[in-house]
Amino acid sequence: MTKIGIIIGSTRPGRNGEAVAKWVYEHAKKRDDAEFELIDIAHYNLPLLDEPYPAAMAQYTKEHTKKWAAKIAEFDGYIFVTPEYNHSTSGALKNAIDYLASEWNNKACGFVSYGSASGVRAVETLRLIAGELQMADVRAQVMFNLFTDFEDMSVFKPNDRSEDSLNGLLDQLIPWSKALKTLRK
Repeated sequence: MTKIGIIIGSTRPGRNGEAVAKWVYEHAKKRDDAEFELIDIAHYNLPLLDEPYPAAMAQYTKEHTKKWAAKIAEFDGYIFVTPEYNHSTSGALKNAIDYLASEWNNKACGFVSYGSASGVRAVETLRLIAGELQMADVRAQVMFNLFTDFEDMSVFKPNDRSEDSLNGLLDQLIPWSKALKTLRK
């Protein structure tokens, strides 16, 4: 079965990303064409990149990196749930991505974003990163606006059309994730 990791891309106290990622997970697991798992980067306690060798060498020396690499290697594709901070993704998500290289290669990814401008600029940044890591990013994207999809910018209240957007993303992500398996064998 194709495995998709839903990555919570923020570690900020009081973050909105956890509620958004749980919503993605609850809707995604209704499907029978893939398995889904929530991955919270906050649980991996990744300090600012502290490996002495470039990730492309896969010579990990730290236990937190080995644990993170093993988890990410389990999946065929990913949904990055990202906030937008200062026209980009969170530093925590960028740091977590930068720890690894081959674990991301030849896998598909999609994006669910949120922010005052619906997180679109964060996703623009992540698409560039995905390309460098040989990830195939799908076109469909789910976007949430802090002013219309959250109450008081903190209580997640997505509209009914959001589930259709998520299904559109999954309808692209799952076949791409399956197709890319052949490149990794």
